[in-house]
Amino acid sequence: MKEAKTKVNRIIDKMMVKDSFSQWLGIERIKESEGYCKIKMELREEMTNGFDVAHGGITFSFADSAFAFASNSHGKKAVSVETSISHTRPVFVGDVLIAEATLLNLSKNLGIYNVKISNQNEKTVALFKGTVFRKNEEWEV
Repeated sequence: MKEAKTKVNRIIDKMMVKDSFSQWLGIERIKESEGYCKIKMELREEMTNGFDVAHGGITFSFADSAFAFASNSHGKKAVSVETSISHTRPVFVGDVLIAEATLLNLSKNLGIYNVKISNQNEKTVALFKGTVFRKNEEWEV
């Protein structure tokens, strides 16, 4: 028997339908709850740069997707206002990445999140931090 979808699941479903870039990345959703999101993807050849490693924009975008899902999971629409990333290890074609977004602080208007990206060997490859502005608009799901 299939488990009923939560409001968080329905919000992220609605976001994913229109998120062509996350779809292109090949993102698979693993776990999601209010203020939290865990996703995975595999690095493909067309995602590499001239050094045969992941283009920095790929890991940034992957983390940004986890961040977006986690920050919108509270029910209010949230948009990014500040982000940063540190790349700690190279990512190669075939690597399977896991991004885990967690809430650090939430107020009426702002949310701050950390996203840790690890590879299939559980080695951290990037650390992302983001702040969102929480709009006065609820997700209709």
